[in-house]
Amino acid sequence: MISVSLATPPKEEKIKEHYDVAIIGGGPAGCSAAIYARRFMLDVVIISKHLGGLITDAEMVDNYPGLPEISGKELGERFVNHAKKYKADFVEKFVTGIKKVSDEFEIKLEDGRTIKASTVIFATGETHNKLGVPGEEELTGKGVSYCAMCDAPLFKDKIVAVVGGGNTAFTDAQLLAKHAKKVYLIHRRATFRADPIEVERVKATENIEFVIPYVVKRIIGENKVERLLLRKTEIKDGKIMETDETMELEVDGVFIDIGLRPNSLLAQDLGVNVNERGYIIVDEDMQTNIQGVYAAGDATDKASKFRQVVLAAAQGAIAAFSAYKYLKAKKTKK
Repeated sequence: MISVSLATPPKEEKIKEHYDVAIIGGGPAGCSAAIYARRFMLDVVIISKHLGGLITDAEMVDNYPGLPEISGKELGERFVNHAKKYKADFVEKFVTGIKKVSDEFEIKLEDGRTIKASTVIFATGETHNKLGVPGEEELTGKGVSYCAMCDAPLFKDKIVAVVGGGNTAFTDAQLLAKHAKKVYLIHRRATFRADPIEVERVKATENIEFVIPYVVKRIIGENKVERLLLRKTEIKDGKIMETDETMELEVDGVFIDIGLRPNSLLAQDLGVNVNERGYIIVDEDMQTNIQGVYAAGDATDKASKFRQVVLAAAQGAIAAFSAYKYLKAKKTKK
């Protein structure tokens, strides 16, 4: 494997005027789509400012078949390197606009350049809602996590906190309780959005303790998470207000479960249909409502029900195959 640092500033990319497939997004779904599209001998470009995708934030991934106990950063690098092996082009730029002209697509980059493509695959993934507190960014991957399914085994016999009040927070707390010695569930209200059955399950779990109503104000640690600074809240006139009362919790890790949002605005601008939560609607072939436009990975309505790298990669492969069949049929008609 060729070792490539994702943090290395890229040289000015040489891009072609036209591609068979333009993939927007460079995570598992995007890289998988590129690998398969190149195997179908299509000209492919991946456009992404964040190569490797959200998986690179995971401290350890232990559920991708064949690659046990691999860091998220290394797994992301392997996806990127595999696509580079197949000579996919890469453009590390933001996409500022996309439009359909006749039966092709024009993709505008942040530097003013335009890429033309016969098909487009949106593999834009999701963005974690963040607390926005001191220490969060600095300690991401060093005890701050957004994926309990990815990182729970790393905290065996340790003390962790989960921040959130919805179903994800409650199911993650239960998962973490199977590994950690102690789990604190922190929520800004004394009531929860989670389903009542999930609340009862957490209450019945001996090593989970509620810390309510509190908000996290700071994540503290040198090279890893060491403790949390919390501030108590109260309801005044129907609004959550912070009080002067504070406390600190000593923890080894904190899992932030305050929601995800799909990166689907570009697709929506093109006229792609999304569901009520903003996830791109696709059929079993990863086809959207626009001919020649596909989507794969966590930005789709299918993947949002069970977010896993292996599913994102599989959807990328399906999207590439669908694009290949579409282009082959177009060529045959000519």
